[in-house]
Amino acid sequence: MAIIEWNEFLIPYHQAVEELKVKFRSIRREYRKKNEYSPIEFVTGRVKEISSILEKASKFNIPLERISYEIEDIAGIRIMCQFVEDIEKVVELIRERKDMQIVYEKDYVTNVKQSGYRSHHIIIKYPVNMAGGQKNILAELQIRTLAMNFWATIEHSLNYKYKQDIPDGIRTKLKAAADAAFRLDEEMSNIKEEIKDAQRLFEVKSSIVSDIMNNILIITSIGKTNEANSYRKQLDKLIEKGEIYELNELLIATQKTINVYK
Repeated sequence: MAIIEWNEFLIPYHQAVEELKVKFRSIRREYRKKNEYSPIEFVTGRVKEISSILEKASKFNIPLERISYEIEDIAGIRIMCQFVEDIEKVVELIRERKDMQIVYEKDYVTNVKQSGYRSHHIIIKYPVNMAGGQKNILAELQIRTLAMNFWATIEHSLNYKYKQDIPDGIRTKLKAAADAAFRLDEEMSNIKEEIKDAQRLFEVKSSIVSDIMNNILIITSIGKTNEANSYRKQLDKLIEKGEIYELNELLIATQKTINVYK
C-alpha cells in the first residue's frame, strides 16, 4: 500500500475506540448499579493523529503498508483507577474477556521506566464489524491511577516541547515528581477503605435524594401542591446534613402520599 486513503484507513480505529469506551464504561456502570465499588473510575479514548502516525512510522522505519501491523497504538484507550490495587483488578477483567484478544502486556507499574513513568499497557487485537466484513485492528489499553495519569500528561507535553530531549535538570525534577505522585498513591491506598465508604455513602444518599425529588414531582403533578412544598422544604433541610435514615423516612412518606392520592 504505497498510498493510504487516511479517512477510510482510520474508520475501523474510530469505531473500535467508541465501542471500547462504551464497553469499559458499562463495566463501571454495572458495578455502580449493584452498589459495588468499581475499579474503573473513568475511561477516555482517542485515535492517533495522522501526523503522529507518520512521525512514528518514520522514527521506527515502518513502511506505509506495515503501519496497521506494527503501530499498535493508533487506537488508544485509557482506563483510570483511584488506587494502585485497582489496576490489577482491571487487568484481570480484560484478561477474562472473550471479545478481545491480548497480544502482549507491559507492566510499567511493577517495572517502572527510568523516567518515572508508571502504567500498565495491554495491546489487544480487536474485531470491528465493518460494512464489508470483520476487520481485526490493534489497540492499546493503558490502565493507570489518576496521579500516574497527571504525571504522564505532563511528561508527554514536555517531550513534545523538547522533541524527546528533555534537559537533564527538568528530567531530574520530573523523576522526583513521579516518585511524589506514587507516594500519593500509596497514601491514598492506606485510607482506601475510608474513601470507598465515603463514596458509597454519597452514592446511596444521591440515589435516595433523586427518588424523593421524583416523588415530589409526581405529588405536584397530581395537584397536591401544599404537600409537595412541605416535602421540598424537608428535603432542602436534609440534603446538606441529613442522615440516611432521615432521608429514607422522607422517601417512605412521599411514597405513601402518592399511594393515597393515586
